[in-house]
Amino acid sequence: MSDKITFSVEKREGLGKGANRQLRVAGKVPGIFYSTTGENIPVKMDEMPLVKLYEKAGLTNVISLDIEGEVKECLIWKLERHPFKNRLQHVDFYGVDADKEIRIKIPVRVTGSSKGVKLGGRLEEYRQVITVAAKAADIPNEVVVDVTDFDIHTSLKVSEIELPENVTAYYDNDFKVLAVVPGRGSAKAEEAED
Repeated sequence: MSDKITFSVEKREGLGKGANRQLRVAGKVPGIFYSTTGENIPVKMDEMPLVKLYEKAGLTNVISLDIEGEVKECLIWKLERHPFKNRLQHVDFYGVDADKEIRIKIPVRVTGSSKGVKLGGRLEEYRQVITVAAKAADIPNEVVVDVTDFDIHTSLKVSEIELPENVTAYYDNDFKVLAVVPGRGSAKAEEAED
């Protein structure tokens, strides 16, 4: 959730592999804007400004996409990279309705130093991202989990994650996101102490 970013793109005429290859040779990245009404608009843009946009907005910040004077609110939905060159191949922009909730994956960032790890346990992270439902303006950039008070045998399920107001976790099964488990040899160490 940050200041609105405006990004300008141009409509593109040629479609298909050949036309896209020519765009990439010219330093352009082909993309598509998917509107909330089902309209798909093929677009193109320079690669470096797109890289800078992604660094600033990521996949969770709403941007104002200026398509030759027509401004659309959207998210960067998907970036396709070349398999071995450090180049962007394609981008999908997903139109958002400010009044409707959307489901989106956001990263989980762990902070703190667990007391269970200090006692010889191991922090295991089972999920680096979770799916949340929120209106576009309420989407957080990430979820921060402080594990400082986590002892050995402490776990955190997705339903237990503290989320900002107007944001809810979306899941079918209440899965574990992370846990502090006994370290290797810690069971033997506990037996030796008894």
